[in-house]
Amino acid sequence: MANLSEIVAFLDEELKTSSIKDYAGAVNGLQLENAGSVERVVAAVDASLPVIEAAAQGGPGLLIVHHGMFWQGVQPICGAVYRKLKSAMNAGLAIYSSHLPLDLHPELGNNVLLAKAIGLSNLAPFMEAKGVAMGMMGEWSGTREELVERVSQSVNGPVHLCPGGNDVIRSVGVVTGGAGSEVAQAKGVDAFVTGEGPHWSYPLAEELEMNVLYAGHYATETFGVKALAAKISELYGVPWTFCDHPTGL
Repeated sequence: MANLSEIVAFLDEELKTSSIKDYAGAVNGLQLENAGSVERVVAAVDASLPVIEAAAQGGPGLLIVHHGMFWQGVQPICGAVYRKLKSAMNAGLAIYSSHLPLDLHPELGNNVLLAKAIGLSNLAPFMEAKGVAMGMMGEWSGTREELVERVSQSVNGPVHLCPGGNDVIRSVGVVTGGAGSEVAQAKGVDAFVTGEGPHWSYPLAEELEMNVLYAGHYATETFGVKALAAKISELYGVPWTFCDHPTGL
């Protein structure tokens, strides 16, 4: 059994939670506390009702998610919102959320872990916005089709390809999640790997003569929460599991 406050202090410091700006609805950090003990850690991408109800089975613990409970802003505590809170509180389940801080982490982040899973080498920061590198880029040698296959294996799912650039790939940029809308900023690489994008990002990528691989918002963001839960397990001696609830998007 571990102490919740000690784990939260570690997470806040490791992820630089207070210093990384994020969307208002992210509310990074501890979103729901419990009585103070953690017997297990559950990792998940979304703090959705099915995930929280599943994670609540098993006693006091900590649910670590990438997308927290407050993306829709302030809401009445009714319906699904009430059920989420009630399920978690009845079980003694604390909830910690980390969005951009987890995306950007140099060792435990979604971007770096997906880049390594693909097999990119000589990694470097990629796509800076407001002084922060939103992703990672690296070297890769092969054809476009080979890259699609490698990315598909890495995310364990289908990849939608916009074949707008050259067939030979030497450099790849990675920004997980919904970064397809930033395709115009993905300069200097032969291929751009992200989770999803709006319809217009595909024709724009063609016009920019860029290869874009849409590998799924959910699928590209399972890496960080798993790594974070495994780290907590290693440091504090509590078991961890992954609650897989894919959206297909």
